[in-house]
Amino acid sequence: MRSATVIGAGIGGLAAAVGLHRIGWRVAVVEQAAEIGAIGAGITLWPNALRALEALGFGARVRELGKPQESVGMRTSSGRWLSRLDGAEIERQLGRPMLGVHRAQLHQMLLDELPADALHTGVHVTAVGRDGAVPGLDLPPADLVIGADGINSQVRSQHWPDAPRPRHTGFAAWRGICERRERTEIGVSWGMGREFGLVPLVDGRIYWYVAMPAPEGARNPDERAFLREQFASWHSPIPELIDATPPKALLRNDIRHLGGRLKSYVAGNVALLGDAAHAMTPHLGQGGCQALEDAVVLVAACARYDEVTEALAHYDAERRPRTQQIARASYWAGRLGPFLTNPVAVALRDTAARLAPGSAAVKTFMRVSGWTPPPINGLTS
Repeated sequence: MRSATVIGAGIGGLAAAVGLHRIGWRVAVVEQAAEIGAIGAGITLWPNALRALEALGFGARVRELGKPQESVGMRTSSGRWLSRLDGAEIERQLGRPMLGVHRAQLHQMLLDELPADALHTGVHVTAVGRDGAVPGLDLPPADLVIGADGINSQVRSQHWPDAPRPRHTGFAAWRGICERRERTEIGVSWGMGREFGLVPLVDGRIYWYVAMPAPEGARNPDERAFLREQFASWHSPIPELIDATPPKALLRNDIRHLGGRLKSYVAGNVALLGDAAHAMTPHLGQGGCQALEDAVVLVAACARYDEVTEALAHYDAERRPRTQQIARASYWAGRLGPFLTNPVAVALRDTAARLAPGSAAVKTFMRVSGWTPPPINGLTS
C-alpha cells in the first residue's frame, strides 16, 4: 500500500487526502490547529471547483451545502448597477452553477471521509522529512509528502529555500457571516480603492467580505465600528449587513500573495498544493477553487502512474502554468478594478464595466472556470 503525509488540513489538503484514501493509499494529515474548520467565513465554489468535488465523489453532497446563485452582479458604492448576469445563464454556459458555501461545512464534509486515525491536530510543524517524518509524531514512512500548509508553508521554506516569499499587497480583508432572511443575490460593489462583496448561503445567512487599503499588521480597537464608518454611505444592504454581524464573527487578515513564481511545485517526492504553491489575491475568487483542482490532478496522477516521480512530473506540468496564470490575472483584477483610486480611472472603469456586453463576462468566467477534471482510476466512495 502506498502512503502519503499531508501537511495542512485546509480544503486542498483534505481533498487530496480523501482522494488518495479513496484510491487505496494510506494517508496521514498533520495540522497545527487544535480544531479544524473555518468559522466565520464562506467560499464561492465556481463551476471548476464543483467539477473537482464531483471527480472526488462529492457531487450530490456538496450541492446540499450550497445555494445556487440566481444572479451575479456588480454595482457602484451608490448602488448603481454596472453589470448583471442571470445565474441560470451562467449555469447553462458553464454546465454548473456558482455555489455559496460555509467553509466549515465544506471542511466537515471532507473530514467525514477520512479514517479517524488519519488526522493529527495541534502539531506545530517545524520540519518534514522526505519520508513524511514530523518531529514529535510517530508516523509510518510515506511515499509522498504534500505541502498544503498555506502561504507561510513550512514545507516550501524547507524544501524550496530559494522560493519567493509572501508579499503584502497593501490591502486587508474583513470577512463576516450574518443572519438575513431577505432575498439577496451574489454581488460585488466597487468604490474608490475598496470593494464589498456578498454571497448568500443555503441557510439564509449572508457571507460578506471587504477589501481596502491598510498597513500590514494594523488593527482597530473595534473593527465593526471602523467598517460602519467606512461604509456608512454605501448602498443597502451593506451597512445593515455590517450592523447585523456579531463582532466575534468578524475576521480581519492582511491580503498577501506569493511574491513571484515557483519554477516547480515538485522537489523529489514532495509536492506543494494550494496556497503553499501559488497563494493568490482573492479578486477572482479562485484560491480555494484552484486548491481543489490541484488535489484532483494530483490524485488522478497518483492513480495513473506507478512511480511517484512520474505522477508528480505530470502534476507539475498540468498545474503550474494554469495556477500561475490565474494568480497573475487575479492580482491585476484587483489593481485595475476595485483598487483604483484616481477619479478619472474609476469613472473609466465603471463606464467600461457598464457598457461591456454580458457575453464578455461569461467568456471571462469560461476562461477561469471552464476546466475539466481528469478521471481518477479506481476511485471508491
